[in-house]
Amino acid sequence: MSHQPRLSLAALLTLLLVADLLFPPPLHGRNAPQVQVVLARDGTPLRAFPDREHIWRHPVRFDEVSPRYIEALIGFEDRAFWWHPGVNPWALLRAGVLWLQNGRIVSGGSTLTMQVARLLEPTPRTPAGKLRQIVRALQIEMRCSKREILEIYLRLAPMGGVLEGVEAASRAYLGKPAQRLSESEASLLAALPQAPSLLRPDRHPARARAARDKVLERMAGRWSANAIADARQEPVIAQPVREPLLAPLFAERLRRLQPHAARIESTLDAAMQQMVEQVLATRLGILPPRVSMAALVIDNETLEVRAYAGSADFSDSERFAHVDMVQAARSPGSALKPFLYGLALDEGLIHSESLLADVPQSFAGYQPGNFQASFSGPVGVSEALQRSLNVPAVEVLERLGPQRFVALLRRGGLRLDLPPGATANLSVILGGAAVNLESLVGAYSALARGGVSGRPRYLAESPLVESRMLSEGAAFIIRDILESGGPVARMVDGGIGSRRGIAWKTGTSFGFRDAWAVGVSDRHTAGVWVGRPDGTPNPGFFGANIAAPLLVDIFAVINDSPPATRMPPPAVSSARICWPLGTRSEGTPTALCHQWRTAWILNDTAPPTFPDRLRTGPARRTDYRDPVTGQRVRPDCAGGSMRAVEMARWPAALEPWLDHGLRARALPPPWTTACSASDGGSGNGLRIVGLSNGETIRRAGDGPPATLRLEARGGEHELIWLLNGRQIGRVPARQAFTLSFAEPGSFQITVLDQAGQHDRVEISVR
Repeated sequence: MSHQPRLSLAALLTLLLVADLLFPPPLHGRNAPQVQVVLARDGTPLRAFPDREHIWRHPVRFDEVSPRYIEALIGFEDRAFWWHPGVNPWALLRAGVLWLQNGRIVSGGSTLTMQVARLLEPTPRTPAGKLRQIVRALQIEMRCSKREILEIYLRLAPMGGVLEGVEAASRAYLGKPAQRLSESEASLLAALPQAPSLLRPDRHPARARAARDKVLERMAGRWSANAIADARQEPVIAQPVREPLLAPLFAERLRRLQPHAARIESTLDAAMQQMVEQVLATRLGILPPRVSMAALVIDNETLEVRAYAGSADFSDSERFAHVDMVQAARSPGSALKPFLYGLALDEGLIHSESLLADVPQSFAGYQPGNFQASFSGPVGVSEALQRSLNVPAVEVLERLGPQRFVALLRRGGLRLDLPPGATANLSVILGGAAVNLESLVGAYSALARGGVSGRPRYLAESPLVESRMLSEGAAFIIRDILESGGPVARMVDGGIGSRRGIAWKTGTSFGFRDAWAVGVSDRHTAGVWVGRPDGTPNPGFFGANIAAPLLVDIFAVINDSPPATRMPPPAVSSARICWPLGTRSEGTPTALCHQWRTAWILNDTAPPTFPDRLRTGPARRTDYRDPVTGQRVRPDCAGGSMRAVEMARWPAALEPWLDHGLRARALPPPWTTACSASDGGSGNGLRIVGLSNGETIRRAGDGPPATLRLEARGGEHELIWLLNGRQIGRVPARQAFTLSFAEPGSFQITVLDQAGQHDRVEISVR
């Protein structure tokens, strides 16, 4: 080559380079606003948030698109794509000849790179516009790799209406990711940008099918004849275009956490989320207006959230659709009781069958009652927890200390919200604080994770945050009680819960404002909440009747595997203990064991029954008896010989609840006539008057219900009246109480005072 042409070529290249620097291609357009999409763990879109122009443009990478689509696209649009420099001269020449022959543009001759240039910088369909595309295509090829050019096309290609890009079209029309396209589907979407409005498969299926078949014809020789024939047989069926809306409040929450991320890949299980939302939807018909629901399911091993429903129905504004009740702080009612008993086990205060008093009690003026307003008398820890009895829980909390309880929960990862300026008190265990469903479910997971609770994780990259809530042994015991009722129930029938493998607990806040249920299986921990987000009461709505059935249905659809056999950890063993002492039966004289229980004990320790709150003195005492009559005597009035008898004393508050046979064995006999009639602690100072034991009350024909005027003598301060164990009234001492009997039957009437004195009569109403 001569010197002059070389200079001319160099000048031309320099001019091109300067022009390219001065007028670079608009590659910034490849970063055009995209839909911010929140994905499930398998890539299913949960919810997408479009750009300001409401264009649905999903972020997608080259390796996230089916190779079939790439093959169909290049085979149909630009077979020379991988080798040309942005422009295919033969295609341009062919297009020019056809233009001259027909007097109009028949084939544009555009390469994929030229189409990308037009997507980045729209130009008119004129020779000048085509020339501009050519220049831009050359510039793009100089700056981008072939794969990068394809990725721009994959994101920006028009697909009809507000849809742009193959991923948005695949999700909207076919309901699947572009990575899973078949030959037929890949061909359909490859043809769609030719005329997006005319070929939309949801509106013009016949045209779309013809365009798809045209692409399939072009793929002859690249795909097998059988694959093409099968693809032709597939009908063109597209679902109506609608935005994805699965776990909408969850997606909105993650969007706020990562406002600038185009793709947010969550831990949610799309199939499980759909089933949970369907379970909630089936409940809407039985719920009054303005009542909402929330549900949360986490994986116990990873703490990853698998299902998240923040409200009952995202489309129902009357049910506070946009209020996320997974995060809202509400009163948990009795839902904290498992942690109370578990922490008391770890503190060495109780074992699983420690004797507790489910009777009317006053704790420094705080007088809790049970949900059903009835009392059961002596109960073990297992029964108290399973039946969610309030008074025994307050009794245990008094021994542990409410402030220590709240501090231990905080150490275990569960922070309680107390009223402003308030300190923890005994009401905490009955709902006098607030938690949210998220933290409660994370805390309950400790029952399946060896006592280690955790913070629910919404993103795979989120750190694993764990805290020691309970010891492994305490977690095993509490889970076993909630699942099967403890060792006794397990031996009798295996326990209903153990057969299903679910340990669960309910809670109801004061005034029926919140109904809770939380359950734990080997694989998942799930929690539900039902109520009104504005805090309005829902009379008749409580955990057992409204939240527990919902929880059971959720566990039914998440397909848990059958429960594995669990062995007690080394720190847990079973032991035979005796009431009322609460200690091991071995080594204890038979006369001091009035009842036997099989209990789980922790660290080989069987702590005794709590000290009597109403009277002082040891639990084991020595009485003296007249050797002839067997009645009680004292040295100063025995009048002769006497024998010593060791006795185990029941807590004074429980003595009225002992049945006749147990009372004869457990309580001291009467005093001899020569001795005082009272030792100041037997409870003989309080008497029901005007009504005899065994008396029959008769109703006069069809007259009004039988009515009794109940009176007692000898009581102090306030008197508590009970009918068949159910509290029916509190009145000042020496004040009468009126009781009506609407139905006939046998009734047990008991009166107690705050000093532990009591009396009881049994009557019949005919």
